[in-house]
Amino acid sequence: MATDADRMPVYSGRLAVFSWAFFDWAAQPFFTLITTFVFAPYFSSVLAATPAEGQSLWGYATAAAGLCIALLAPILGSVADATGRRKAWILVCSVPFVICCWAFWYAAPGAQNGVLIALIAFAVGTVAIEIATVFNNAMMPSLVPPARIGRLSGLGWALGYASGLTTLVIALGFFAASPETGKTLLGFTPVLGLDPTTLEGDRAVGPFSAIWYVVFLLPMLLFVPDAPKRSRFGEALRTGLNDLKTNLTHARANKNVFRFLIANMIYNDGLVALFAFGGIYAAGQLGWGSIQIGTFGIILTITGTLGLLLSGRLDDRFGAKLIIIFCLIVLMISGLGMISIDKTTILFVIETPPGEEGVLFGSLPEQMFIVLGAIIGAVAGPLQASCRSLLIRLAPPNQVTQYFGLLALSGKVTSFLAPLAVGLVTSLTSSQPAGMSVVLIFFGLGLMLLMTVKEKSAGR
Repeated sequence: MATDADRMPVYSGRLAVFSWAFFDWAAQPFFTLITTFVFAPYFSSVLAATPAEGQSLWGYATAAAGLCIALLAPILGSVADATGRRKAWILVCSVPFVICCWAFWYAAPGAQNGVLIALIAFAVGTVAIEIATVFNNAMMPSLVPPARIGRLSGLGWALGYASGLTTLVIALGFFAASPETGKTLLGFTPVLGLDPTTLEGDRAVGPFSAIWYVVFLLPMLLFVPDAPKRSRFGEALRTGLNDLKTNLTHARANKNVFRFLIANMIYNDGLVALFAFGGIYAAGQLGWGSIQIGTFGIILTITGTLGLLLSGRLDDRFGAKLIIIFCLIVLMISGLGMISIDKTTILFVIETPPGEEGVLFGSLPEQMFIVLGAIIGAVAGPLQASCRSLLIRLAPPNQVTQYFGLLALSGKVTSFLAPLAVGLVTSLTSSQPAGMSVVLIFFGLGLMLLMTVKEKSAGR
């Protein structure tokens, strides 16, 4: 007869834990270099006919990817729990992801179907890496005890931030160069003979992200133990769908938590769109190239890290709900300020003199855009972190894990709506500021619903 000791779960050692966290390090360049700060602005300002058209097309691609993720992620997440095996699924998703990253190189200016190549590679690559992340996340409970899940998640998040900053510095310092000077941000000639006049460095971030992913995925594949196979795919799919239905039924019965999950779904959509289009918007409205946008990304990453370091103590002192409310208000004010800026204007109507020629961020609109962006970076991380702590205070103690699955679902299930709305409004108005203003509506609606949520104390 098995004893209690025999039934006790056996958790992994430090090598497996750190190897698991390196998945975030491996995947992050796709989001930092391609989705936000280097390739996306290149797409809108160089490949697309106009910046407004580029923002619109990128919005449609983001929405299509988000819809696929919304349909697949919750089902495959349940399948991951039921089958046990995760690493094989990650490998299956990794193959198209790496191919898509490499394909960005072929989206050259003037290339036949360059725009189509970029959009398909972006949409398919996004779906592949997000689904791979679902299976990677499903490995967490087997690596550490429940009391250390938060720290494990934080480790992966921190490595992701560090990877984004590291690869952005590498891309700006050695690949992407100014067409005017032919030099990178660090003053070097681009490596591998990359031609600055055709912005080959901007496209090189695709193959670079593919190589980075393959190299740093290996520790997870080699040193993280996979769970034993528990059931076949068909049986697991039926079980997963039934579990998902049961979890949603329980959530609807708890109206307070359900309102929070819906609020999170709405304002998280806005956050997805804000980061998806931030670089594109700067390229179109301010005429920034990869050097300026990449430097902007470095600043946001630094302020985001500082914001995360401070948010834990503030959360404990003032409560998670108040932190989320504060962050949403700051996002709306800063976002409104950003869409009021173009090359010569701030606050929609105030005309400003041009900046000093050859000086990075030499004009007042650019400087104001940098400050507002830094503020957004500082509150975006605390917003997401406080959502997790608020859920712990809202959910029944014996159902926290179940509700964390629903929190992840609420962050994905409609993530296509805000990008789609940005794309549609931009297309209808041919105006980037008009398109981006949609994001503020999502923040406002999420905030109003959050105000109806009743927070319990941390020491309940």
